[in-house]
Amino acid sequence: MLMRYKAYTLNNFKKISQLSNLSDLQIKDIEIVGQILPFKVSSYIIDELIDWTNFENDPFFILTFPQKEMIDQAQYDAVEKALFQQTEKSVLKKVVDDIRLSLNPNPSGQQFNVPEFDGKPLAGIQHKYNETMLFFPSQGQTCHAYCTFCFRWPQFSLNDFKFAMKEADLMIAYLKAHPEVTDVLFTGGDPAIMKTKFFEYYFNALIDAEIPNLKTIRIGTKSLTYWPYRFTTDEDAGALLQLFEKTIKSGISISIMAHFNHPRALETSAVQEAIKRILATGAQIRTQSPILKHINASGDLWAKMWRKQVDLGLIPYYMFIARDTGARDYFALSLDEAYHIFNDAYNKVSGICRTVRGPSMSSDPGKVHVIGITEINGEKAFVLRFIQARNPEWVNKVFFAKYNADAMWLNDLEPAFGEKEFFFIKELNTMKSSQHDLCHAEGVN
Repeated sequence: MLMRYKAYTLNNFKKISQLSNLSDLQIKDIEIVGQILPFKVSSYIIDELIDWTNFENDPFFILTFPQKEMIDQAQYDAVEKALFQQTEKSVLKKVVDDIRLSLNPNPSGQQFNVPEFDGKPLAGIQHKYNETMLFFPSQGQTCHAYCTFCFRWPQFSLNDFKFAMKEADLMIAYLKAHPEVTDVLFTGGDPAIMKTKFFEYYFNALIDAEIPNLKTIRIGTKSLTYWPYRFTTDEDAGALLQLFEKTIKSGISISIMAHFNHPRALETSAVQEAIKRILATGAQIRTQSPILKHINASGDLWAKMWRKQVDLGLIPYYMFIARDTGARDYFALSLDEAYHIFNDAYNKVSGICRTVRGPSMSSDPGKVHVIGITEINGEKAFVLRFIQARNPEWVNKVFFAKYNADAMWLNDLEPAFGEKEFFFIKELNTMKSSQHDLCHAEGVN
């Protein structure tokens, strides 16, 4: 049976019949907070994932419906006043934009990941790590539903912070000029929102180009959680799976980088059928998620999720720390808490689940793995290492930070054992200074 996708946003969310479970004040909260944090939810989440008898504690309700506590009271009051007491839309827009800009809309130096090609920056490409190039197809810069924790929320709300490109020829030219790139990661937004004809345009161009260094196409997507019918009953689902098979037969592997935040997302017949069909093409599915307060801050839950993923043929890949943007204060745990939850989960699963890495911060200099907490000569410290880095020579290097029970991100930490600064700081600042000069010269924000 063909399932029809339907999205609900601020414009029509009051038509959701299950909202009869909410009070008028709760509906008002969604309307106010949703002015700041992008709001969109799919019919699949409404009908098959949210437990409406306990919606206030339901992970999928919290993941998709803005909560009052995601912004502070002053921000709430300012939006409420502009929304209900002012007649000029420009007043509301100014209030909302000012608040959005205060929520760190460009975390981890994303603007410094935009590469130069032929003397100009490529606004739809990011190239932070040597082997992996991120591509933002313009047709994939929305999602089936928006996560309330999303670190790319400005893609949907602030024009000056959007990344997008539709020219396959520029992507191919860049790949040919950069033989160190082995992986192209289609990202967004969510590329799986695209019609298959757009996938065919990009994938066929990559196949026909016969780029010797290109080994893997990755697709970063949450569609298996938010709309698994993309791979089963959508009108062009079969064509998309055939394209996967064609691409793999050409010698380019495909990895679906699937976001699952809670084990219940793996339990529906719809998602399990979608997983079977994807794996049947020869593609791999790797799984990742941030660790989030109110959603999955439990070692038992993570262990259950990894075991279920392995049972379904998926490969646990990353546990991330929530990025320092948007509603981070609502979701974030300390590095100490995240480390102990990861350790608790890791100790409860067998070796085939231990492909997962974490907790990891996708920070400005690179992916920083919290290996452990130790004490040396009476000084307590975090043990850290780079899983990936702007400079490949930093990868796998271990370094130490003073233990800080409240630290939630790399920039909350200080070097341990008398060091004045972390070993990578000077080189990182030089890299960013050079990129800033380029962007400024080209007029890129």
